[in-house]
Amino acid sequence: MEDRKNKKKTLTISKSFNKKVKPSSLPQQGKKSFSIEKKKPFKSRDINKSNPNSGSTNRFAPNKKKNFARKFIEQQAKKNFIKKDDKTPKKSKLKLNSSIDRKNFKMTVNRALNVEEIEIKQRSLASVKRARLKEKKNISDSEDKKEFKKVVRDVKVPDQISIQELSNRMAERSSDIIKFLFNMKVVATINHVIDKDTAEYIVKEFGHKPIIEEAPSLEINKKQNLTEGDVKKRPPVVTIMGHVDHGKTSLLDSLRDTSVVSGEHGGITQHIGAYQIKTENNQMITFIDTPGHAAFTQMRARGSKVTDIVVLVIAADDGIKPQTVEAIQHSKAAKVPIIVAINKCDLPNKNISKIKNDLMQYELIAEDLSGDTLFVEVSASKKTNLDKLKETIILQSDILDLKATVSGPASGTVLESKIDKGKGPVSTVLISSGLLKKGDHFVCGNTWGKIRAIINHDGKSIDEALPSMPVEILGMNDSAFAGAEFLVTDENKAEKIAEFNSKDKSSTNKNLLAKDKTTLFDDKKEKEELNIIIKSDVQGSSEALKNAINKIEHPEVKPNIILSDIGMINETDVSLAKASKAILLGFNVKPNREAKKLAEEQGIEIKYYNIIYKALEAIQKSLSGLLEPDINEKVIGSAEILQIFKVSKAGKIAGSKVTNGEIKNKSKARLIRDGAVVYDGEITSIFREKNAVKEVKTGLECGISLKDFIDFKEKDIIESYQIERIEREI
Repeated sequence: MEDRKNKKKTLTISKSFNKKVKPSSLPQQGKKSFSIEKKKPFKSRDINKSNPNSGSTNRFAPNKKKNFARKFIEQQAKKNFIKKDDKTPKKSKLKLNSSIDRKNFKMTVNRALNVEEIEIKQRSLASVKRARLKEKKNISDSEDKKEFKKVVRDVKVPDQISIQELSNRMAERSSDIIKFLFNMKVVATINHVIDKDTAEYIVKEFGHKPIIEEAPSLEINKKQNLTEGDVKKRPPVVTIMGHVDHGKTSLLDSLRDTSVVSGEHGGITQHIGAYQIKTENNQMITFIDTPGHAAFTQMRARGSKVTDIVVLVIAADDGIKPQTVEAIQHSKAAKVPIIVAINKCDLPNKNISKIKNDLMQYELIAEDLSGDTLFVEVSASKKTNLDKLKETIILQSDILDLKATVSGPASGTVLESKIDKGKGPVSTVLISSGLLKKGDHFVCGNTWGKIRAIINHDGKSIDEALPSMPVEILGMNDSAFAGAEFLVTDENKAEKIAEFNSKDKSSTNKNLLAKDKTTLFDDKKEKEELNIIIKSDVQGSSEALKNAINKIEHPEVKPNIILSDIGMINETDVSLAKASKAILLGFNVKPNREAKKLAEEQGIEIKYYNIIYKALEAIQKSLSGLLEPDINEKVIGSAEILQIFKVSKAGKIAGSKVTNGEIKNKSKARLIRDGAVVYDGEITSIFREKNAVKEVKTGLECGISLKDFIDFKEKDIIESYQIERIEREI
């Protein structure tokens, strides 16, 4: 027995038991086992020395070793599986697989090491969720309790700003701004544009500090240039104005010995032109030719703004006309002196004295009538008194004492701009002061660039341009608007000013409408719109066409110009016309090959015009086509029902007698009973003596059948009428 007790004890445990064991103690094959060596009895050195072979010690040693090993295993099992909380007692995490009474359950070594019988209880998913929600709620409550101090920002406010941009600058939600505007009875969206005052008020209400954004100044060194530097006498700028077909371009051709008028369509000038003429005394005069047609009002106004002297051309046989009066008003608004040139003095039906008397009501009194206005009688065709006209212009310029600096950065005004097929954007600029050189950086309205080439009025390339010289410049990034200010500056400033101007222009396209909330859902009959796309050769013609079309007014229809641009008609224009169902109008331009092919495939008609009034007539005709025609009813005749007949196939037939006019088959008819209209429809057939007829005249009797109607009564009146549609025109 003692030999058996002295042997090693081997306990079999499962693989999931996480007890650290020595690899050397594990067997090579079979189940994994854990061997516990017998604990050697504790012997003091003295006892061992004195009693090495004590019988009492050897007698109780095996029992002590056995008890010690058992206690050690129980302690290890309790440490690994039963974890007690020192503070509060919790439920046991040990779960029994079998139905054993927990009260009588006793922990033994075998049960402690048998994991199959006892498994550890894990935390449920619902418990984990509840803990996370509780943790999240505690975090949100703590965040709400924190007080954030509002950040007051300095907000730059330009002249116009969108609600989206304003919300970004204030770091506020755009919906809050829209709600604030709605409370002020202003209906707006995120893309609407508001003015400076409204934006400043909103910024203050939201607790921020508004700072008015100043536009980049275009007047850089302008005033200094007029007085500083090398100041010299400059040639006068003369604008020729007057009514259409009074001989303005012919007069310029006679002065220049050219034939510009022969190249104009319809014999009328439709572009603004600038030329220089040298007199016999080697003095230069700059002439600006303006159109005389009523549509070119802004061109004439632009010409009068940049000029020093206005030459008012009046035909001797025609007298004062509306555009003559308009030219006088533009000249007086610009405060420039007027020289009256009475043209066509070689004609026999001239009446110069009447012209002088009529001009007195506009405060233009001739010198021979004790006035101070210079009058010159000329003939462009016979070239008479042209020298006298030049002398008069030079005399007037000497009185004005025109001077400008010929050094420093140049400045001027854009007279006309176009897009050339080979050169790109080209603008005609009149230099007012400074010296323009090749390679200068400039800003011009909403575009900027670097001068690549300078071309004078004769078509020759030059390196420099002096004041009062009209030149064509190449090198713009985009086509400039006619009338825009031209200024030479450094590259960075030019780009900055052009960017600001382009933003300002784009913002003006959207308007914010303030409405009362009570009128938001009112039904209003909208006008029918005619979408129009205009492509013209130069900016001035495009501007004139646009203004003339916008003046066409009618209560039922209105024109809507969705695009007005310069250059050739391209595929984009054709696609836009197809998408918007617009008419495509080309003024002095043609489409390129791709656009022409696409227009044929899409079935888009491109209308070409060379004369402005013909283009306007076509627009008016197209607008008239949108108007609903007037409907007029014309009574042809009437018949009285005398007797009613029943026919097996046709139903009831009204036996009638035509009282006046005639009754026609297949015509519109109405049946009148006791003064009230009972039926309104169509006559299906007319019979006379069993024969179908087309019409029956006054005094004759016939049988009449109506479409989808048989409720005839005696003494009813059948009235035959026709509907006439009359086309309306604007």
